[in-house]
Amino acid sequence: MLALRTALGRCLAGPARGVAAGLGSGGGGGAACSPFIQTARCYARPVRKRKKDIPSHLDDLPPTMLKKDYANVPIINSVDDVVRRLLSLEMASQKEKMKIKTQQLVEKVRRSPNDNGSFEVQVAMLTAKIRTYEEHLQQHPKDKSNRRRMLMDIDRRKKLLTYLRRVRYDTFENTCKQLNIKYTLPAPYRRRITKRWLVKKAFCLKVFQEVQKLKAPEKLKQRRERRARARAAKEEKQAQCEGTPVQRHVEADAAGLPNNK
Repeated sequence: MLALRTALGRCLAGPARGVAAGLGSGGGGGAACSPFIQTARCYARPVRKRKKDIPSHLDDLPPTMLKKDYANVPIINSVDDVVRRLLSLEMASQKEKMKIKTQQLVEKVRRSPNDNGSFEVQVAMLTAKIRTYEEHLQQHPKDKSNRRRMLMDIDRRKKLLTYLRRVRYDTFENTCKQLNIKYTLPAPYRRRITKRWLVKKAFCLKVFQEVQKLKAPEKLKQRRERRARARAAKEEKQAQCEGTPVQRHVEADAAGLPNNK
């Protein structure tokens, strides 16, 4: 150990001294650095500051839990602790953890033990993928390819939830509650709101109101004329009902006038 520290100190002191200090290279090029020196220099560089740890939806998985492929193996209870640790989630990759997390979400909403393709199961699987994409994009916001995949999965999940809401509302509510999904109703009319559009809308409303004010006297005059015509027609109809031929003959007989039939 002392010899290794001494060799590292001589290597960090400079390339020429490290080559000549007893690394055993016999008279090669003095300016060229050996791979050992390059490794030592990389090791001696200051460590870059990493970004703050972002909370993950996989944090609730215990590290002692076994992987999905080894959880139901009967002999797993009799193996050594070291082997069990190697087969646990402590040494597992992101892909193995995703399998366990997806299985947990599916178990919450599936209809039966053999249900692997219902709408609820598809929503659970898409939810696990979407949350993984969100965590990845928080660390790598310029990854446009994964952002596109995430938006496609979000649209697909929204279509499935919309169908469930229309056909089986109780299942829709249970799925959103179990998976902690906030469903928002789509707007009846979608349009990108810009400053130019807002100014144009305000101007159009103002013009419409001014036109209505200018047309108000003319509309009032037309309304009065229609009421007058309707009143005159009603009076004429009443006069016609009062002056029927039978009534006129009766009135003529009473007055002693000749009745021309």
